[in-house]
Amino acid sequence: MSNIHPSAIIEPGAKIGEGCEIGPFCIVGAEVELAERVVLKSHVVVTGNTTIGEETVIFPFSVIGEIPQDLKFKGEKSRTEIGARNRIREHVTVNAGTEGGGGVTRIGDDGLFMAGCHIAHDAQVGDRVIVVNSAAVAGHCVLEDDVIIGGLSGIHQWVRIGRGAIIGAVTMVTNDVIPFGLVQAPRGELDGLNLVGLKRRGVQRSDITALRAAFQMLAQGEGTFQERARRLGDETDSDYVQEIVAFITGESDRSFLTPGG
Repeated sequence: MSNIHPSAIIEPGAKIGEGCEIGPFCIVGAEVELAERVVLKSHVVVTGNTTIGEETVIFPFSVIGEIPQDLKFKGEKSRTEIGARNRIREHVTVNAGTEGGGGVTRIGDDGLFMAGCHIAHDAQVGDRVIVVNSAAVAGHCVLEDDVIIGGLSGIHQWVRIGRGAIIGAVTMVTNDVIPFGLVQAPRGELDGLNLVGLKRRGVQRSDITALRAAFQMLAQGEGTFQERARRLGDETDSDYVQEIVAFITGESDRSFLTPGG
């Protein structure tokens, strides 16, 4: 059984899982599927072809699954997928995908999306991601697992942010960010590694030492950034460093933030 307030509007066709709580003045669209124990606090709009995973809690005045803010969008079918145990705070917006971007906006599990932040069309967001108040993630971005986006920051469309990276507050990120990177300054610069995050996750000291050495080589080694990364891949046996190498040498629609700017 679910607890649905009398003032909530549940359109015919919506699928409501067992144990859901839907508060006053919420609207749940006809193509929406809520898994078990989802909570919509009040004044929440969930629309479009949208699925929300179990135990996710959405706070007042959030809008999930609405059409994208993209002038190229012509009403094509697309969807929004949100995983389990997310906390989506007040006034958050998550837009559905577009045909040109793969047709789906996807958020993983156990994320925290603080008040007023925005996840745009076709973004692919991993697990345990934190997006702080009033930050904006533009269309087609990729945020890998354990990323933190500081408050009032903006992530340019098509940018990839690697696993475990952290973006400081009031930062504009226009290029890809390596895994475990630390980016800060009004026009984002790769200023180091997310050492605090690595230590919190229990990464071994030997791996942190290897990452420090790798960062210095990327910053000061000979050749182009890509050449330094490939050489680094030949010289290291650290899985964490190899993850950075794979990220740099992988497919990208943007250039990279490099050490020192």
